[in-house]
Amino acid sequence: MSRVMPRFDTLAAAKYDSTPTGQKRHRTNLEEVYGENLFGLHEMKSRLPTAQYEALLSTIENGTELDGSVADSVAAAMKEWALEKGATHYTHWFQPLTGSTAEKHDSFLKPTGDGRAITEFRGKELVQGEPDASSFPSGGLRQTFEARGYTAWDPTSPAFIMEGPGGAYLCIPTAFASWAGDALDKKTPLLRSMNAIDEQSRRALRLFGSPPKAVKPTCGAEQEFFLVDEEFFYRRPDLQTAGRTLFGTKPPKGQELDDHYFGSIPARVLEFMNEVEFELYRLGVPVTTRHNEVAPGQYEMAPIYEDANQAADHQQLVMSTLRRIARRYGLVVLLHEKPYQGVNGSGKHLNWSIGTEDQNLLEPGDTPHDNMQFLFFCSAVLKGVAAHQDLLRAAVAHAGNDHRLGANEAPPAIISAFVGDQLQDIFEQIEKAGEATSSKPSGLLGLGVKVLPNLPKHAGDRNRTSPFAFTGNKWEFRALGSSQSVSFPAMVLNTIVAEAIDDLCTKLEAALEKGTSFDDALRELLASEIHEFKHVVFNGDNYSDEWVEEAERRGLLNLGSTMDALPKIVDEKNMALFEKYGVLSHRELESRYEIYVERYFYAINIEGETAQHMAQTMILPAAARYLNELLTTAERADELGMRSDGVTKTAQALNRLIDQLTDKLSVLAKQNQELGGDDVVSKAEHMRQNIIPAMTDVRDVADRLERIVPDDLWPVPTYRDMLFVK
Repeated sequence: MSRVMPRFDTLAAAKYDSTPTGQKRHRTNLEEVYGENLFGLHEMKSRLPTAQYEALLSTIENGTELDGSVADSVAAAMKEWALEKGATHYTHWFQPLTGSTAEKHDSFLKPTGDGRAITEFRGKELVQGEPDASSFPSGGLRQTFEARGYTAWDPTSPAFIMEGPGGAYLCIPTAFASWAGDALDKKTPLLRSMNAIDEQSRRALRLFGSPPKAVKPTCGAEQEFFLVDEEFFYRRPDLQTAGRTLFGTKPPKGQELDDHYFGSIPARVLEFMNEVEFELYRLGVPVTTRHNEVAPGQYEMAPIYEDANQAADHQQLVMSTLRRIARRYGLVVLLHEKPYQGVNGSGKHLNWSIGTEDQNLLEPGDTPHDNMQFLFFCSAVLKGVAAHQDLLRAAVAHAGNDHRLGANEAPPAIISAFVGDQLQDIFEQIEKAGEATSSKPSGLLGLGVKVLPNLPKHAGDRNRTSPFAFTGNKWEFRALGSSQSVSFPAMVLNTIVAEAIDDLCTKLEAALEKGTSFDDALRELLASEIHEFKHVVFNGDNYSDEWVEEAERRGLLNLGSTMDALPKIVDEKNMALFEKYGVLSHRELESRYEIYVERYFYAINIEGETAQHMAQTMILPAAARYLNELLTTAERADELGMRSDGVTKTAQALNRLIDQLTDKLSVLAKQNQELGGDDVVSKAEHMRQNIIPAMTDVRDVADRLERIVPDDLWPVPTYRDMLFVK
């Protein structure tokens, strides 16, 4: 009997030889390359009249309102620059609530009516656009038939040129709102939250006697991802539709030897990364780090820190550039949090701080125990985390991240904060005595070899199991999933810290009005606040069972699933928080809750139907073919008088698995047809309670079949193929 040959070629994929896609990327003068496709301050200053440039700079740095005449000048300069770069169109580049980006292209060319045309771009076209908003998620903020939406130019995030085989176009970062003025995007609430933390931080700086300069949150997002050969990707319907493998048994070797982590980057991957970095440099995205991650086929790239708004925009550019460039090398980027069962998933650590143009407010200095301004702002962060641990958990809640959080490869779903030995000791001193008189020293680390230098040693170690960790002069929010936008988590951080600073300032001001000296009032305030937030501070092993029990005793929440966490978004205290600081109205916040629940439903629904389709039309037929071969072999052996005990036993085991798969498939098919009710919450709960267990049962049988069915009959690439072909 002829054997069905596999529809993919592992050897061909392994022999892939990339070829240069252009000469520009081989230029080595990075200073010359950096920002060449960015209409940043340097370009603006060279093209705008001095008065108008200074007015624009004041808007960018201080948030002052922009005059219409400045917009006209910027538009003219921007058009001239874009045309010089070969752009033919412009687009208002925005971030709807899909979590990705959107754009509608308009030509610079305008007909004059006499058979000729001119290039034109005016201030009003720069400032406002009007894309169709009918098909973007709105969470009930507008009816489907109400299509009008507006985009508004964000001057704090520079325009840039996108290039491709089809030409170049100008991208103008914008906010996106409905006709009624409701925010329909990720950017608008982020900008509002930045205003809130700026206002409250300036207030605090005035109390400390510091110049009340503009205070901005800064972010840097570490992006983890997997690479898979496109030969394999397009043979896996689950990767195409769900972003992760719904079937697949662990290979004999996974990440057990820890030999991939920080190993030498494979040549093909390194060439890909070089080109990604080159394109990002041209866009002014400050990527600085790259390395192999823990799992085979997993990698990381990370930028230095920027203003939160630009960091969020740049994070979108990082993801889109990774996807775009990968195809040139016969690769596909997987941003799902858990593409492969049984190996580490991918996260996106969000490094967050606040500061002025010349001062990081979370920099402890050499003697943090007497750096009262640092202790004030650090306490404000911890106060915000303690008050809104539920919001931080909800900010990272989505279907993909449920596979990762708490899986001993990522932080648990319990939100706690790691502060390190030095800072914890200072807090304990203040709580007990009202002040801290010493800081644990950092010192030097000797390695016992004369030729090796003594290394500066930090005062405390890092904790890789903590979801929210202080790492020297910033906080690292480590619970984000690799596929998500950083805008919502950053917005939550900004807002909860703004509230905490507000409350601390109010208490200080009340004490000062009573005649208490500032130093005494501050010491008393910090001592009382530390007592209130210390329950959220934990420096130990967040993976241990003991911590789960201790966290419950401390009153910390353990919201294990997205559907446990999302309802916290619309808790009364959180609605009041966002309303008070003008970040999200009740309507806007409720819309986010509905959209996030709906996206959870759709994600699991797609997975359930894909799993049913693959098991029914690919895995079951492959198993049946092998069973037929075994039965034919046994029959021929019997005809020849040969023993076939092994073949018969294999056939019996295979037949039992086929029966089990059929039974489990019927359950999954039934659940797929029952969507769980009319409202989106009921549908999402049906996914969690019924579809996910049914998919798990089908996968269990299918993965056991993979261990029996011959490799050349198995219908999809295996984990061995996908993880180890570089």
